[in-house]
Amino acid sequence: MAKRVVRVLPATIGAVTTTSAQSGYTARHLSVLEGLEAVRKRPGMYIGTTDSRGLMHCLWEIIDNSVDEALGGHGDRIEIILHADSSVEVRDNGRGIPVDVEPKTGLTGVEVVLTKLHAGGKFGGGSYAASGGLHGVGASVVNALSARLDVEVDRGGRTHRMTFHRGEPGVFDDRAGVSPDAPFEPFVQGSELAVVGKVARGVTGTRVRYWADRQIFPASAVFSYDELVTRARQTSFLVPGLAITLRDERGVAGTPGEHGPHEETFLHTGGVVDFVDHLAPDAPVTDTWTLTGQGTFTETVPVLDDRGHMTPQEVSRTCDVDVAVRWGTGYATEVRSFVNIISTPKGGTHLAGFEAALLKTVRAQVAANARRLKISAKDSSSERVEKEDVLAGLTAVVTVRLAEPQFEGQTKEVLGTGPVRGIVARVVEQELTAVFASSKREHKAHSALLLDKVVGEMRARVSARKQKEISRRKNALESSSLPAKLADCRIDDVARSELFIVEGDSALGTAKLARSSDFQALLPIRGKILNVQKASVGDMLKNAECAAIIQVVGAGSGRTFDLEAARYGKIVLMTDADVDGAHIRTLLLTLFFRYMRPLVEDGRVYAAVPPLHRVEVIGAGSRKNEYIYTYSEAELAATLKKLDRAGKRYKDDIQRYKGLGEMDADQLAETTMDPRHRTLRRVRIGEAEAAAAHVEKVFELLMGSDVAPRKDFIVANAHALDSSRIDA
Repeated sequence: MAKRVVRVLPATIGAVTTTSAQSGYTARHLSVLEGLEAVRKRPGMYIGTTDSRGLMHCLWEIIDNSVDEALGGHGDRIEIILHADSSVEVRDNGRGIPVDVEPKTGLTGVEVVLTKLHAGGKFGGGSYAASGGLHGVGASVVNALSARLDVEVDRGGRTHRMTFHRGEPGVFDDRAGVSPDAPFEPFVQGSELAVVGKVARGVTGTRVRYWADRQIFPASAVFSYDELVTRARQTSFLVPGLAITLRDERGVAGTPGEHGPHEETFLHTGGVVDFVDHLAPDAPVTDTWTLTGQGTFTETVPVLDDRGHMTPQEVSRTCDVDVAVRWGTGYATEVRSFVNIISTPKGGTHLAGFEAALLKTVRAQVAANARRLKISAKDSSSERVEKEDVLAGLTAVVTVRLAEPQFEGQTKEVLGTGPVRGIVARVVEQELTAVFASSKREHKAHSALLLDKVVGEMRARVSARKQKEISRRKNALESSSLPAKLADCRIDDVARSELFIVEGDSALGTAKLARSSDFQALLPIRGKILNVQKASVGDMLKNAECAAIIQVVGAGSGRTFDLEAARYGKIVLMTDADVDGAHIRTLLLTLFFRYMRPLVEDGRVYAAVPPLHRVEVIGAGSRKNEYIYTYSEAELAATLKKLDRAGKRYKDDIQRYKGLGEMDADQLAETTMDPRHRTLRRVRIGEAEAAAAHVEKVFELLMGSDVAPRKDFIVANAHALDSSRIDA
């Protein structure tokens, strides 16, 4: 019997495969996750991530529920306890979770809140006018992701208690100790909210203690005490009169409680004004101004009617705006935004409205004061105030309160309610314009200083852009417009190149002979440059020495500074080893710290260490004489004593250098410029914000406008001055 050959075309193969796949995919492959199963299956959807950030987010959900009670005027105390057994507990004296039976489910309010998604008192029922919790999933998500959760509610003169294991209500056998690993018996027929004690009538509150489920969270996920402190302090500013106590009993190394239980309490009464004053990193240009107001808008929302149907209805909303602003002498911007005391680190419509109104108002004021600010009509097109000019040195807290705001996701990092933008913009514009138009003397003075600062920032930005365009390292195709007094190096490798800022032309001549022109550039300055701590941005840019340094570095200044564009890998301040040299070095460091801080933070700024003395040791026999350099009087005395003990002779006329110009090229190269022998001091700020703030205070003390503290500092430290270093 002949075999029959069947030829299958590629198109047929595709059709057969597709049909097979479709026939294998049926309804039985679909999964329907009930209740809290969905949370445990996809935790990232509800808390963002399962690392430490997600763990902290769960804690924020519980804390925010307590804060919402305080925000509504129903409590004034919250306690957060990090227990040694890895559990965390949140206590408040709010109204307490309802303990009566919810009619639709037949469950107590406690069980509904902790086991049902999208259940709670924040869906327009009148329980909360404004709250941080909105979606009704916070407490139930935490319960689902906890190996154990215990809740106690004081209400109606009784203490009610209920426990859960991974979201399921039941009873733990705690005879061997309270633990998530204790034997657990789930409720079968019906759940029970046990009454475990009595309290005085009128005493209310909620206590939630839970153990994060390590099936969900890895062992590396831990509670951050520093984050808790930041959040507690922040909340105490936003809810004046609310006392928040943190207690850490874990004994974790590197935390304040590593040697025993540590407790802190945060309580503030000044609101956002105190918050701004706390956040401000620099000296003030203006007072802290408060901009408050409110507006209304309507939105269409689905509402549950009497028949249980969701019907769209237009609802009127009220949005309260509370903003505090303050400008300082620096250029860093610190703006915090909040919705119902919930931080929105990625902004949203409220922040967009604030920034738009700020820019519009300041532009109008600059235009109205163009003559005083010396802005001509011809220059108005190029000299236009931009947002970054207004934000320079600004510290602000923007808070709005409204019912049922729309957030982008459960993590609530971005506000999406559209009408809020217009309301915030209108309030900020009206209130800020009123401040500028105020007849109060301090308002007039501070408004003028603010406009001067903004215009200075604008001109600095325009100047920096021009400098960036013209200050590229010259090559074969373009000519250099850098200062003529710059003795540049030949190498194109930024990492290897060094810029020496030299005090005086006399030292420049010696340094030119001492340097390696391949990778070392020289820029001389004449005497003491401008003290930029006291001068405005405009005055700094007009100063020839400051402008030359910024132009040669080639990375701009202030907010526009671009570290990647810097033309040199090292900036070395080479000044004389006397008091005048130290003063010049301090002035230069002030310039770099104030306007080119990333260079300092990146460790690219150095101070050269020239010697004070040269000792000529007489060589024995036919040996050449040897030279020893010392850098202090104590080192000189120790060196001479060491030579005497060794029986070595030296010339009595020990050379004392008064300045770099007294050295010849070989001596300068050997002691100060040759990388093989020199000593450099790296100038660093440190990694912590506290260190940066300390440096800010030091510069303000030494170089600022307030003379009295500087005089006291000099008098108190006069005994430490080495009089031999005074070049007199």
